[in-house]
Amino acid sequence: MEGGDKVGKGEDGGPIATWLNKHRQLYLEATRHPFILSIKHGSVDISSFKRWLGQDYIFVREFIPFVASVLLKAWKETDDASDIDIILGGIASLNDEISWFKKEASKWNVPLSGNAPQKPNQDYCRFLESLMGSNIEYSVAITAFWAIEAVYQESFSLCLEDDSRTPEELMGTCQRWGNEDFRQYCCSLCRIANRSLAKATADVVRKAEEAFVHVLEKEVGFWNMSYGDS
Repeated sequence: MEGGDKVGKGEDGGPIATWLNKHRQLYLEATRHPFILSIKHGSVDISSFKRWLGQDYIFVREFIPFVASVLLKAWKETDDASDIDIILGGIASLNDEISWFKKEASKWNVPLSGNAPQKPNQDYCRFLESLMGSNIEYSVAITAFWAIEAVYQESFSLCLEDDSRTPEELMGTCQRWGNEDFRQYCCSLCRIANRSLAKATADVVRKAEEAFVHVLEKEVGFWNMSYGDS
């Protein structure tokens, strides 16, 4: 699989580095999906891109309350105040992200009003809702949060590599998530997750790993939907 030797690494080792190795194949499927590679290779079907754009707008709107719930868990459970600053920065950036989606949708004539979520999107959003309950530990929620952001960062960064043939009109999309600042943000989330997991019980660590795997599975399903696969 293309780029197979460049799979992401967990910052500072920890459980995340172990999981990235253990679930390497699934991680590669999530970050080097044919949809992403079609953008990188310049062969993307624009109808697939438009489908992704409309569906991801729906997802991001559901993602915002999830991130807010992670912030609340951090406020209650973390012993490092910098966690709150980092997560709060992520929430602030989502406002800009929503505006970006609206501008892109207008440019590509993608209707956002009345655009119904497809089943993989619905399933992913229900999964996010399941992580918002007060019974879900901070370590589990922050791990899922990191994984969601990291998949996009690593995926779209592929489309910015020197050998990419990414269409010029899609470069802005790839730069939004593939840029260095966003990579550093993902690294910060990874460090938070690893630090939290280091203090968690074995049962919580197990649940966090399950959440990580679920995120990868949901991301693959989302890419499949965008690509037009069942």
